[in-house]
Amino acid sequence: MAASNLNVESVIGLLNDRLTKLGFEVYPLKIGWYNSVLPPTLHLSYPDDTLAVVVLSTPAMFEQAFLPFLEQRCYQGLSDPIDQCVKQCVTSAVSQCFPGQKVDVRYDYELLPSRKPKFLAQTAAHVSGAAFYYQKADVTDQPWAEKKMFGVCVHPRFGGWFAIRALLLFGDITAGFELVQPVPPDSVPSREGRIKLLEAFNFHWQDWTYRDIISPVQTYSQKQRDYFSTPPAQRLTLLRTWGYLPSDSDQPDPTLDTESQETGHG
Repeated sequence: MAASNLNVESVIGLLNDRLTKLGFEVYPLKIGWYNSVLPPTLHLSYPDDTLAVVVLSTPAMFEQAFLPFLEQRCYQGLSDPIDQCVKQCVTSAVSQCFPGQKVDVRYDYELLPSRKPKFLAQTAAHVSGAAFYYQKADVTDQPWAEKKMFGVCVHPRFGGWFAIRALLLFGDITAGFELVQPVPPDSVPSREGRIKLLEAFNFHWQDWTYRDIISPVQTYSQKQRDYFSTPPAQRLTLLRTWGYLPSDSDQPDPTLDTESQETGHG
């Protein structure tokens, strides 16, 4: 479909047709919304009305996309298996939905030469209305003095049981007046709840209690929990024991920890 025939509704409809069944969600935003809450050094160099789409993975992605990806022997080594699966799903959807269309696809794990991320995943999720990004500044009378506290996104349906995976930038498509910026659902409105959330995420993230700050409609399956609870360097070994990778594989184990929501994983 030519860019002139594409609008926000058609872009989201096409992506939903391809990605929802694989356990992903997509949310549109304007680049201006994103740039307006960040310093100039972190701006995306597109006009304010340029259409972008943030892609999230839900708990269903593991069974609906990742395990089939492994069963089809698609994993090629060298990079993290989850990252490789997400990239295959997203690039396939983009190429099938928008043939000939220039789409700048950025993944949460990618860095610029300056070592800055290619996009700030949690900011993109917040301004799109997908998930509320709770930060230290969202707590009145902060109890942490000068301590650095990382922020964390909460999804209105999945709590912390989701991840922000990619940002699609449609440089040739303008999002007009029909796209109104939504307010992200404030799932943790109380000061006490926000303190509990940020302390759980910053001080006890390994026990995953921050993910249950609200009652989620779905959480990770036991198999998925086992996978993400395994240190990244040992995950290929786990996949071999499950029978998803050849036992004699000489593929290097990934060293990238894909369980840090600071870079959008989860």
